[in-house]
Amino acid sequence: MSNSEANATINERAAEEFYRKGVEAQQQGNEEKAAEFFERALRENPDHEGACFALAKFYDRHADDTRAIELYERLCAGGGVPANALINLAVLYEDNNHYEEARRCLQAVLNSNPNHARARLYLKDVESARSMFVEDDGREDRRNAVLDTPITDFELSVRSRNCLKKMNIRVLGDLLRVSEAELLSYKNFGETSLNEIRSLLASKGLRLGQALEESKPGAVAAAPVRTIPPEIADVPNEVLSRRIEDMELSVRSRKALQRLNIATIGELAARTEAELLGCKNFGQTSLAEIKQMLAQFGLSLRKLED
Repeated sequence: MSNSEANATINERAAEEFYRKGVEAQQQGNEEKAAEFFERALRENPDHEGACFALAKFYDRHADDTRAIELYERLCAGGGVPANALINLAVLYEDNNHYEEARRCLQAVLNSNPNHARARLYLKDVESARSMFVEDDGREDRRNAVLDTPITDFELSVRSRNCLKKMNIRVLGDLLRVSEAELLSYKNFGETSLNEIRSLLASKGLRLGQALEESKPGAVAAAPVRTIPPEIADVPNEVLSRRIEDMELSVRSRKALQRLNIATIGELAARTEAELLGCKNFGQTSLAEIKQMLAQFGLSLRKLED
């Protein structure tokens, strides 16, 4: 055995040892320490697939898309069809509006396994998001037209319609300039009307107070105060207070809930399907995953009252 071959063998053994320590740290809940070991494993052996995938997932979960994409791409360039890496990479590509790259990743999985359920579902989401992105030409004009739509053109309850009229809210865009707290402070405007308005805006990809947030660059919008829905009022607090970050969810679903400032199971159960589907890149696949997770606790997403 030559010196170079001997050194390579030593490096591979060292990499495997660092990877093993990283897995142990991960099992103990110390993700930062685990990432350090995975980094050291890759320095010893840049081709260590286990360390590369584990480190990519770490950066993926911590919203470092650039580093995560780099590692997933390295893993996928090594030959074969690493389905999990390709799917995770596709999700990151989609989140960054690289729809063609996302499609190619998912198609590679399906070429190898035409019945891969997750790849087929994600491909539908990518194609849907891609078609919306392609339609961006003239979107600003269409958006303005939507915002100028009179409130009277929408199907709203008499109570909601009358309250908005008294508050001098005439067009859809006016709702983007008021907060939930302002609406709830108005006489006879309660949670039922608020949910009705939320659902209407979510169907257009909009939300209450959006214009106020956009007018303050860098400002972090405060999460709205929500009352506890009656259907979950009797659920033990230890269930409702469980953190979303502790749940087994896909990266896409986790990021969407972060964007909506949803941190606990209780906060999630207080949301409606329309609110979730109004979030960027949150499709039917993610919705099904959320419903399944809530069902484990005997919960479901909030339904609007008739």
